[in-house]
Amino acid sequence: MSAQEQAIEEAGPRRLASALMESGALTPDWLPAFEAVRRDGFVPDRLWPGRASGTVQGDCIDRSADPDAWWDSVYSDIPLTTQWDDGSHTGTGKGRSPTSSNSMPKMVFSMLGALSVEPGNEVLEVGTGTGWNAALLAHRLGPENVVTVEVDRAGADEARRRFGAFGLTPLSVVGDGAQGYEPRAPYDRIIATCSIAEVPYAWVGQSRPGAVIVAPWGPAYGGQGIVRLSVAEDGRTASGPFVMSSAFMRLRGQRETFPPRAAYPGSDRPASGCRRVSPLSPDDMGDWIHMFTIGVCAPGLFCRVEKRDGGAYRLWLFDMAVTSWATADYEKGRTEFDVAESGPRRLWAEVEQVMDWWYANGRPGFGRYGLTVTPEGQSVWLDAPENVVPTVRSSLA
Repeated sequence: MSAQEQAIEEAGPRRLASALMESGALTPDWLPAFEAVRRDGFVPDRLWPGRASGTVQGDCIDRSADPDAWWDSVYSDIPLTTQWDDGSHTGTGKGRSPTSSNSMPKMVFSMLGALSVEPGNEVLEVGTGTGWNAALLAHRLGPENVVTVEVDRAGADEARRRFGAFGLTPLSVVGDGAQGYEPRAPYDRIIATCSIAEVPYAWVGQSRPGAVIVAPWGPAYGGQGIVRLSVAEDGRTASGPFVMSSAFMRLRGQRETFPPRAAYPGSDRPASGCRRVSPLSPDDMGDWIHMFTIGVCAPGLFCRVEKRDGGAYRLWLFDMAVTSWATADYEKGRTEFDVAESGPRRLWAEVEQVMDWWYANGRPGFGRYGLTVTPEGQSVWLDAPENVVPTVRSSLA
């Protein structure tokens, strides 16, 4: 490699490191790991670049066909989809659902920062993926202190190969990350690189008192945040705040299966629902924090959007029990919106109650929410663990 080619190659990592340090995500204590465990060593030759915000993937970039574009993507602060449909999809097109990625570097180092590792900590990582996150931990703490669990055997095998190229040997386990890894418990730190709707209690049970658990958490309706839990001294409970928003692929065992619209009685005739107008605009409840709040306060809901001409659309709400649905029609410039509701639950009325509660409480962001996990279950709270977020339920008269 010529000196000019080497300079060009090194420019990408330096540029990314500079941007991450300027944002505060990459701190000086993690910089040596960033420099030693290069991201390009943990990205396959085919990738689908994402965006810094949102969950849309671009077209495939093949390293052999366009090495410059591949390199630029790897050293940009964006997520990189590396697998579709649990590996059943092949080729350069997009599959139905992305199922593995190399996460956005800003998110990687923000989560590692939240983990607050200390020398000698024993760490369990759930979701090996391409292996970059586990490699960073192994470089920082020593590979003997890191266990990483991956449900996809082929992915785990590839990650092991990448670890070996950097002389790293964390314990790589093929299995269900929701079960943790009991043989090496207890752990000082647990980090998940896949999202969950329910914190597996095994994670609490396999943690030492005072341990930290960092994971993306979000309800079925949508919206996710990174929660930082501290395990209590009794070792039975864990609680802590959400520290930032996030968008991660779901833990395989917790993926939701949403019923089709045709399963809902009367949904083929929206005009058959109980009709009214509402001052709540569908456009005022579509942000990530709104979806998070709705999913927490009105559990068991999901939504779909039916686009129309001129920017208009119909928002559909459904309950997972396949009993109720609602629609709200958005048109630009309107101040009242046509609503139809059907079934034993008044789904739009529930969303109205949730949004009223959110406004009444000062429009809280993720930083005001928290989560507590006990042997009996979990609860989301606002500002303090004793202030549990209420749930709403409305019935048709």
